[in-house]
Amino acid sequence: MRRPLLALYALLITVPLLVVLFGSFKTTPDLFASPFGPPLSPTLANYREILGDAGLLRVFGNSVLVVLVSVPATLLLASLVGYAVARLPRWPSRVLFAVFAAGLAVPAQAMMIPQYVQFDRLGLRDSLAGLMLINVVVTLPVAVFILSGFMRTLPRELFEAAALDGAGSWAAYRRVAVPLSLPSLAATAIFLLVMHWNDLLYPLLFIDDPARRTLPLALLDFSGEYLTDYPLLFTGVVVASVPMVLLYAFLQRWFVAGITAGAVKG
Repeated sequence: MRRPLLALYALLITVPLLVVLFGSFKTTPDLFASPFGPPLSPTLANYREILGDAGLLRVFGNSVLVVLVSVPATLLLASLVGYAVARLPRWPSRVLFAVFAAGLAVPAQAMMIPQYVQFDRLGLRDSLAGLMLINVVVTLPVAVFILSGFMRTLPRELFEAAALDGAGSWAAYRRVAVPLSLPSLAATAIFLLVMHWNDLLYPLLFIDDPARRTLPLALLDFSGEYLTDYPLLFTGVVVASVPMVLLYAFLQRWFVAGITAGAVKG
């Protein structure tokens, strides 16, 4: 029973991916003539247009820049807070954790208008720096939740041994907490990368200048109220997916180790 269900699940996942991949090599008439089949006359015209005339490389660079700044900044802050939650005495630790856990309880949509007004007054709206900052603010609570849970499982004896060797709090964080948390940091990094790379809502809300658009926002150009260029849209989706696929393949071992860390105690 389990295998048929897994096969059905794999089919549900694979078919849409193949439709998008095949569609990126078709013209619009070919796509509507055979939406699910492989391209009979494959063409690279969509890729040439996407990477050339459509100017997708520029917005691709914007997305890369936003992700490369947002993810490390979030990981650094979250790991510092997680370390503090794990090492502080009981009540200060609980209060600190509750502050960040409250960020998970409030729906992101409820905070958008106040955040929009604040960023507009600070001159951070319609800028990549503002988008990076809002990414950090929005994802910091969930990153703290993940990393603090892992750092609490680290043996206190290791930190006590580091203290006996003369290591202060900062040295213990760098030499003990961070190296032992690498699987959890990698798993959190992948989670954040996917969130920031595919995020459409915040760029749509905070970015007006076409030169500062990110990749998901630029893909909206291929979809209109009355007409959608599906081959170009599919090509853009394929191009946008390539970095995440390569990154996941590279970090898969760390990701699996991260999500299973702490599952077995003994």
